[in-house]
Amino acid sequence: MFALNPKIFDIDVASKPTRDGFGTGLIAAGDANEHIVALCADLIESTRVEAFAKKYPNRFFEMGVSEQNMAGVAAGLATTGKIPFAVSYAVFSPGRNWDQIRVSVAYSNLNVKIVGAHAGISVGPDGATHQALEDIAIMRVLPGMVVLVPCDALEAERATRAAATYDGPVYLRLTREKTPIITTPETEFEIGRAYVVRPGKNISIIACGPLLHEALKAAELLKKENIDAEVINCPTISPLDEKTILGSLKKTGAAVTVEEHQISGGLFGAIAECSARSTFPVPIQPVGMPNCFGESGTPTELLEKYGMTAADIVRATKKALK
Repeated sequence: MFALNPKIFDIDVASKPTRDGFGTGLIAAGDANEHIVALCADLIESTRVEAFAKKYPNRFFEMGVSEQNMAGVAAGLATTGKIPFAVSYAVFSPGRNWDQIRVSVAYSNLNVKIVGAHAGISVGPDGATHQALEDIAIMRVLPGMVVLVPCDALEAERATRAAATYDGPVYLRLTREKTPIITTPETEFEIGRAYVVRPGKNISIIACGPLLHEALKAAELLKKENIDAEVINCPTISPLDEKTILGSLKKTGAAVTVEEHQISGGLFGAIAECSARSTFPVPIQPVGMPNCFGESGTPTELLEKYGMTAADIVRATKKALK
Protein backbone atom coordinates (compact mmCIF):
# COMPACT_ATOMS: atom_id res chain seq x y z
CA MET A 1 0.00 0.00 0.00
CA PHE A 2 1.27 3.47 -0.88
CA ALA A 3 0.60 5.47 2.29
CA LEU A 4 0.39 9.25 1.89
CA ASN A 5 1.19 11.80 4.55
CA PRO A 6 -2.26 12.86 5.83
CA LYS A 7 -0.98 16.44 6.24
CA ILE A 8 0.25 16.63 2.66
CA PHE A 9 -1.70 19.82 1.89
CA ASP A 10 -1.24 21.54 5.25
CA ILE A 11 0.62 24.83 5.07
CA ASP A 12 3.01 23.62 7.79
CA VAL A 13 3.74 20.22 6.24
CA ALA A 14 7.31 19.07 6.98
CA SER A 15 9.77 19.67 4.15
CA LYS A 16 13.23 18.28 3.43
CA PRO A 17 15.37 17.97 0.30
CA THR A 18 15.61 14.48 -1.17
CA ARG A 19 19.39 14.67 -0.75
CA ASP A 20 18.81 14.54 3.04
CA GLY A 21 17.01 11.22 2.65
CA PHE A 22 19.93 9.92 0.61
CA GLY A 23 22.39 10.83 3.36
CA THR A 24 20.32 8.98 5.94
CA GLY A 25 19.85 6.00 3.62
CA LEU A 26 23.55 5.80 2.85
CA ILE A 27 24.40 5.55 6.56
CA ALA A 28 21.75 2.83 7.02
CA ALA A 29 23.06 0.91 4.01
CA GLY A 30 26.61 1.22 5.30
CA ASP A 31 25.58 -0.02 8.73
CA ALA A 32 23.93 -3.05 7.16
CA ASN A 33 26.74 -3.95 4.76
CA GLU A 34 30.46 -3.37 5.31
CA HIS A 35 31.06 -3.59 1.56
CA ILE A 36 29.26 -0.27 0.97
CA VAL A 37 31.75 2.48 0.12
CA ALA A 38 31.28 6.08 -1.02
CA LEU A 39 33.16 8.29 -3.44
CA CYS A 40 32.59 12.00 -3.92
CA ALA A 41 33.90 14.73 -6.21
CA ASP A 42 34.68 17.43 -3.63
CA LEU A 43 31.03 17.98 -2.64
CA ILE A 44 30.53 15.90 0.51
CA GLU A 45 28.51 18.45 2.49
CA SER A 46 26.06 19.54 -0.20
CA THR A 47 25.50 15.99 -1.46
CA ARG A 48 25.06 14.69 2.12
CA VAL A 49 27.95 12.21 2.00
CA GLU A 50 29.70 13.96 4.90
CA ALA A 51 28.06 11.91 7.66
CA PHE A 52 29.04 8.64 6.01
CA ALA A 53 32.61 9.89 5.52
CA LYS A 54 32.90 10.77 9.22
CA LYS A 55 31.41 7.50 10.43
CA TYR A 56 33.32 5.29 7.97
CA PRO A 57 36.49 7.19 6.99
CA ASN A 58 38.17 4.01 5.72
CA ARG A 59 35.23 3.41 3.37
CA PHE A 60 35.15 6.91 1.90
CA PHE A 61 37.22 8.18 -1.05
CA GLU A 62 37.53 11.89 -1.84
CA MET A 63 38.15 12.00 -5.58
CA GLY A 64 38.41 15.76 -6.06
CA VAL A 65 37.02 17.48 -9.14
CA SER A 66 37.50 14.47 -11.42
CA GLU A 67 34.16 12.85 -12.18
CA GLN A 68 35.50 10.74 -15.05
CA ASN A 69 38.14 9.25 -12.79
CA MET A 70 35.55 8.73 -10.05
CA ALA A 71 33.43 6.56 -12.37
CA GLY A 72 36.46 4.48 -13.29
CA VAL A 73 37.55 4.03 -9.69
CA ALA A 74 34.00 3.06 -8.70
CA ALA A 75 33.97 0.44 -11.45
CA GLY A 76 37.28 -0.92 -10.21
CA LEU A 77 36.03 -1.11 -6.64
CA ALA A 78 32.95 -2.99 -7.82
CA THR A 79 35.15 -5.66 -9.43
CA THR A 80 36.64 -6.36 -5.99
CA GLY A 81 33.25 -6.94 -4.35
CA LYS A 82 32.69 -3.45 -2.99
CA ILE A 83 29.37 -1.64 -3.55
CA PRO A 84 30.38 1.91 -4.46
CA PHE A 85 28.13 4.97 -4.36
CA ALA A 86 29.72 7.59 -6.64
CA VAL A 87 28.23 10.97 -5.75
CA SER A 88 28.33 14.42 -7.33
CA TYR A 89 26.03 17.03 -8.83
CA ALA A 90 24.01 15.55 -11.67
CA VAL A 91 25.39 18.08 -14.19
CA PHE A 92 28.84 16.61 -13.48
CA SER A 93 27.89 12.97 -12.94
CA PRO A 94 26.41 11.71 -15.25
CA GLY A 95 26.79 15.00 -17.13
CA ARG A 96 30.58 14.97 -17.58
CA ASN A 97 31.40 11.29 -17.18
CA TRP A 98 28.69 9.59 -19.23
CA ASP A 99 31.27 7.85 -21.43
CA GLN A 100 32.97 6.29 -18.42
CA ILE A 101 29.62 5.29 -16.94
CA ARG A 102 28.56 3.79 -20.27
CA VAL A 103 31.67 1.72 -20.86
CA SER A 104 33.16 1.01 -17.42
CA VAL A 105 29.89 0.59 -15.50
CA ALA A 106 26.91 -0.17 -17.75
CA TYR A 107 28.64 -2.16 -20.49
CA SER A 108 30.39 -4.21 -17.83
CA ASN A 109 27.15 -4.47 -15.79
CA LEU A 110 28.97 -3.59 -12.59
CA ASN A 111 27.37 -3.03 -9.21
CA VAL A 112 27.95 0.74 -9.11
CA LYS A 113 25.47 3.34 -7.85
CA ILE A 114 25.69 6.74 -9.56
CA VAL A 115 24.11 9.48 -7.47
CA GLY A 116 23.30 12.79 -9.17
CA ALA A 117 22.35 15.54 -6.72
CA HIS A 118 21.03 19.07 -7.35
CA ALA A 119 19.03 17.93 -10.39
CA GLY A 120 16.20 19.87 -12.01
CA ILE A 121 15.26 23.53 -12.38
CA SER A 122 14.71 23.96 -8.63
CA VAL A 123 18.47 24.26 -8.10
CA GLY A 124 17.42 27.86 -8.68
CA PRO A 125 20.01 30.65 -8.31
CA ASP A 126 22.87 28.40 -9.48
CA GLY A 127 21.54 28.90 -13.00
CA ALA A 128 21.46 26.94 -16.24
CA THR A 129 24.96 25.46 -16.00
CA HIS A 130 24.07 23.69 -12.75
CA GLN A 131 20.49 22.68 -13.54
CA ALA A 132 20.61 19.06 -14.74
CA LEU A 133 17.60 18.69 -17.03
CA GLU A 134 18.77 15.91 -19.34
CA ASP A 135 20.12 13.29 -16.94
CA ILE A 136 17.12 10.96 -16.89
CA ALA A 137 17.22 10.77 -20.69
CA ILE A 138 20.92 9.94 -20.96
CA MET A 139 20.81 7.38 -18.17
CA ARG A 140 17.62 5.50 -18.97
CA VAL A 141 18.92 4.74 -22.47
CA LEU A 142 21.83 2.73 -21.06
CA PRO A 143 21.08 -1.02 -21.16
CA GLY A 144 20.62 -2.46 -17.67
CA MET A 145 20.74 0.90 -15.89
CA VAL A 146 18.10 1.36 -13.19
CA VAL A 147 16.92 4.99 -12.94
CA LEU A 148 15.33 6.14 -9.67
CA VAL A 149 13.68 9.53 -9.02
CA PRO A 150 12.27 9.64 -5.45
CA CYS A 151 9.39 11.99 -4.63
CA ASP A 152 10.52 13.08 -1.16
CA ALA A 153 13.23 12.61 1.47
CA LEU A 154 11.63 9.48 2.93
CA GLU A 155 11.36 7.82 -0.46
CA ALA A 156 14.95 8.87 -1.23
CA GLU A 157 16.07 7.03 1.91
CA ARG A 158 14.16 3.92 0.85
CA ALA A 159 15.47 4.19 -2.71
CA THR A 160 19.06 4.43 -1.44
CA ARG A 161 18.68 1.32 0.69
CA ALA A 162 17.02 -0.52 -2.20
CA ALA A 163 19.82 0.51 -4.56
CA ALA A 164 22.38 -0.80 -2.07
CA THR A 165 20.84 -4.28 -2.12
CA TYR A 166 20.17 -4.33 -5.88
CA ASP A 167 22.84 -6.19 -7.87
CA GLY A 168 23.61 -3.99 -10.85
CA PRO A 169 24.12 -0.37 -11.96
CA VAL A 170 21.73 2.25 -10.58
CA TYR A 171 21.28 5.98 -11.14
CA LEU A 172 19.67 7.86 -8.25
CA ARG A 173 18.46 11.41 -8.95
CA LEU A 174 18.27 13.90 -6.06
CA THR A 175 17.15 17.49 -5.60
CA ARG A 176 18.53 20.41 -3.60
CA GLU A 177 15.43 22.34 -2.51
CA LYS A 178 13.32 21.47 0.51
CA THR A 179 10.09 19.86 -0.69
CA PRO A 180 7.03 18.49 1.14
CA ILE A 181 7.13 15.08 2.79
CA ILE A 182 4.53 13.23 0.73
CA THR A 183 5.00 9.69 2.04
CA THR A 184 5.18 8.12 5.51
CA PRO A 185 7.73 5.78 7.13
CA GLU A 186 5.36 2.92 6.29
CA THR A 187 5.06 3.71 2.57
CA GLU A 188 6.32 0.86 0.43
CA PHE A 189 9.06 1.16 -2.17
CA GLU A 190 10.31 -1.39 -4.64
CA ILE A 191 12.60 -0.90 -7.62
CA GLY A 192 10.59 -1.31 -10.81
CA ARG A 193 7.23 -0.36 -9.26
CA ALA A 194 4.91 2.56 -9.95
CA TYR A 195 2.19 3.34 -7.43
CA VAL A 196 -1.35 4.64 -7.78
CA VAL A 197 -1.49 7.22 -5.00
CA ARG A 198 -4.91 8.62 -5.91
CA PRO A 199 -7.40 6.48 -7.86
CA GLY A 200 -9.39 8.16 -10.63
CA LYS A 201 -11.21 7.45 -13.88
CA ASN A 202 -10.95 10.44 -16.24
CA ILE A 203 -7.20 10.94 -16.74
CA SER A 204 -3.88 9.52 -15.55
CA ILE A 205 -1.42 12.06 -14.10
CA ILE A 206 1.95 10.31 -13.92
CA ALA A 207 4.67 12.10 -11.95
CA CYS A 208 8.18 11.50 -10.67
CA GLY A 209 10.24 13.33 -8.09
CA PRO A 210 9.01 16.11 -5.80
CA LEU A 211 6.62 17.40 -8.48
CA LEU A 212 4.33 14.57 -7.39
CA HIS A 213 3.11 17.09 -4.81
CA GLU A 214 2.05 19.48 -7.60
CA ALA A 215 0.30 16.58 -9.34
CA LEU A 216 -1.72 15.82 -6.20
CA LYS A 217 -2.60 19.49 -5.81
CA ALA A 218 -3.73 19.55 -9.44
CA ALA A 219 -5.95 16.53 -8.85
CA GLU A 220 -7.70 18.39 -6.04
CA LEU A 221 -8.26 21.39 -8.31
CA LEU A 222 -9.60 19.17 -11.08
CA LYS A 223 -11.98 17.49 -8.64
CA LYS A 224 -13.74 20.85 -8.24
CA GLU A 225 -14.42 20.78 -11.99
CA ASN A 226 -15.74 17.21 -11.90
CA ILE A 227 -12.59 15.75 -13.44
CA ASP A 228 -11.53 12.62 -11.58
CA ALA A 229 -7.75 12.33 -11.95
CA GLU A 230 -5.77 9.22 -11.15
CA VAL A 231 -2.32 10.16 -9.83
CA ILE A 232 0.60 7.78 -10.18
CA ASN A 233 3.98 8.07 -8.50
CA CYS A 234 6.61 6.66 -10.87
CA PRO A 235 9.90 6.66 -8.92
CA THR A 236 11.47 4.05 -11.21
CA ILE A 237 11.82 5.36 -14.75
CA SER A 238 13.81 2.34 -15.86
CA PRO A 239 12.72 -0.41 -15.75
CA LEU A 240 9.25 1.07 -16.18
CA ASP A 241 6.29 -0.57 -14.46
CA GLU A 242 4.34 -1.03 -17.69
CA LYS A 243 1.65 -3.15 -16.05
CA THR A 244 0.59 -0.37 -13.68
CA ILE A 245 0.99 2.38 -16.28
CA LEU A 246 -0.95 0.59 -19.03
CA GLY A 247 -3.63 -0.49 -16.58
CA SER A 248 -4.23 3.15 -15.72
CA LEU A 249 -4.09 4.37 -19.34
CA LYS A 250 -6.57 1.72 -20.44
CA LYS A 251 -8.97 2.85 -17.71
CA THR A 252 -8.71 6.62 -18.23
CA GLY A 253 -7.85 6.94 -21.93
CA ALA A 254 -5.59 10.00 -21.55
CA ALA A 255 -2.53 11.06 -19.59
CA VAL A 256 -0.33 13.89 -18.39
CA THR A 257 3.30 13.35 -17.39
CA VAL A 258 4.95 15.60 -14.79
CA GLU A 259 8.72 15.90 -14.33
CA GLU A 260 11.43 18.42 -13.47
CA HIS A 261 13.34 17.50 -16.61
CA GLN A 262 13.29 18.17 -20.34
CA ILE A 263 10.07 16.81 -21.78
CA SER A 264 12.19 15.03 -24.39
CA GLY A 265 13.61 11.70 -23.32
CA GLY A 266 12.61 11.61 -19.67
CA LEU A 267 9.42 10.40 -18.02
CA PHE A 268 7.29 11.67 -20.91
CA GLY A 269 9.45 9.75 -23.37
CA ALA A 270 9.21 6.57 -21.32
CA ILE A 271 5.42 6.80 -20.94
CA ALA A 272 4.86 7.76 -24.58
CA GLU A 273 6.98 4.83 -25.76
CA CYS A 274 5.09 2.48 -23.47
CA SER A 275 1.74 3.77 -24.75
CA ALA A 276 2.81 3.61 -28.40
CA ARG A 277 3.85 -0.04 -28.03
CA SER A 278 0.50 -0.97 -26.51
CA THR A 279 -2.71 -1.95 -28.30
CA PHE A 280 -4.47 1.16 -27.00
CA PRO A 281 -2.24 4.26 -27.40
CA VAL A 282 -3.68 7.35 -25.72
CA PRO A 283 -3.15 11.13 -25.97
CA ILE A 284 -0.42 12.29 -23.57
CA GLN A 285 0.43 15.86 -22.62
CA PRO A 286 3.84 16.57 -21.01
CA VAL A 287 4.57 18.97 -18.15
CA GLY A 288 8.29 19.66 -17.86
CA MET A 289 11.03 21.85 -19.30
CA PRO A 290 9.86 23.00 -22.75
CA ASN A 291 13.00 22.22 -24.76
CA CYS A 292 15.08 25.07 -23.38
CA PHE A 293 17.75 25.80 -20.79
CA GLY A 294 16.92 27.33 -17.43
CA GLU A 295 18.13 30.50 -15.74
CA SER A 296 18.79 31.91 -12.28
CA GLY A 297 15.86 32.52 -9.97
CA THR A 298 14.09 31.11 -6.96
CA PRO A 299 12.71 27.58 -7.35
CA THR A 300 9.13 28.87 -7.16
CA GLU A 301 9.75 31.53 -9.79
CA LEU A 302 11.35 29.02 -12.15
CA LEU A 303 8.67 26.37 -11.76
CA GLU A 304 6.05 29.01 -12.54
CA LYS A 305 7.93 30.48 -15.50
CA TYR A 306 8.59 27.13 -17.16
CA GLY A 307 5.15 25.68 -16.48
CA MET A 308 5.55 22.99 -13.82
CA THR A 309 2.98 24.01 -11.22
CA ALA A 310 -0.40 22.52 -10.28
CA ALA A 311 -2.13 25.13 -12.47
CA ASP A 312 -0.02 24.05 -15.45
CA ILE A 313 -0.92 20.41 -14.82
CA VAL A 314 -4.61 21.37 -14.79
CA ARG A 315 -4.20 23.10 -18.16
CA ALA A 316 -2.34 20.11 -19.61
CA THR A 317 -5.09 17.80 -18.34
CA LYS A 318 -7.80 19.77 -20.12
CA LYS A 319 -5.74 19.76 -23.30
CA ALA A 320 -5.26 16.00 -23.12
CA LEU A 321 -8.96 15.44 -22.54
CA LYS A 322 -9.83 17.38 -25.67
